[in-house]
Amino acid sequence: MLSRLVSHIPHIIFKPAYDMYENYLLEKVKGGRIPSHVAIIMDGNRRWARKLEKPPWYGHLFGSQKLEEILEWCRELGIRTLTVYAFSTENFRRTPEEVNALMNLFEEKFRELLTDERVHKYGIRVNVLGRKELLPENVRKAAEEAERATRKYTNYTLNIALAYGGRSEIADAVRDIVKDALAGKLKPEDIDEELIKEYLYYPNMPDPDIVIRTGGEERISNFLLYQIAYSELFFVDVYFPEFRKIDFLRIIREYQKRQRRFGR
Repeated sequence: MLSRLVSHIPHIIFKPAYDMYENYLLEKVKGGRIPSHVAIIMDGNRRWARKLEKPPWYGHLFGSQKLEEILEWCRELGIRTLTVYAFSTENFRRTPEEVNALMNLFEEKFRELLTDERVHKYGIRVNVLGRKELLPENVRKAAEEAERATRKYTNYTLNIALAYGGRSEIADAVRDIVKDALAGKLKPEDIDEELIKEYLYYPNMPDPDIVIRTGGEERISNFLLYQIAYSELFFVDVYFPEFRKIDFLRIIREYQKRQRRFGR
């Protein structure tokens, strides 16, 4: 008990200074260029759970709660679009126990979105990006219900990449383009970068300004390969459940200092 109390002393002592610095950063960020679209690879849930000697689902549960916090941060700053990497096509290779726990969590969270007053109050549209046919029927139906219930909202957008792979998205887009070309709906000369965007999972989604990956790994892991050609990339060491508002604000502040030339 004593050691547990002592371990919290630094946090208690430094919290006023931490809060002051967070408020300082918040005001600085609000005075600068705000990104319109942030994408996050939510990595480190399982390792965080392992560190606490908990099962993987424990990390995923706290990761889902962290996502709710990040949505609030985005709304506070006026970031209109948030895209998160929730489950890749490769993640199906994990143990059946972990996959089943994740699928149950996804269904639960989609059901909660239907009645979450914040979603309807602030006009948050929910899109699910990926090969939905790979999802269990209960998860797919819950996801589609969340999409239908929010499709008229235009203030904010939450894109959830689920059963998603960047290469799969491009392959599916090419397949649909070829079908339309064979049906006479397209000519080869019609195909350009903008037309390809129309065939992606979320047609004409604005490209992310920022891509954040938590968990300490420095790779993209097949995420939004077509869309992030000119995104600013940020890799942070903290596991996703430990990702703090101050970390988020620091990233936005660093983004504001960068000059985006888009090859010019």
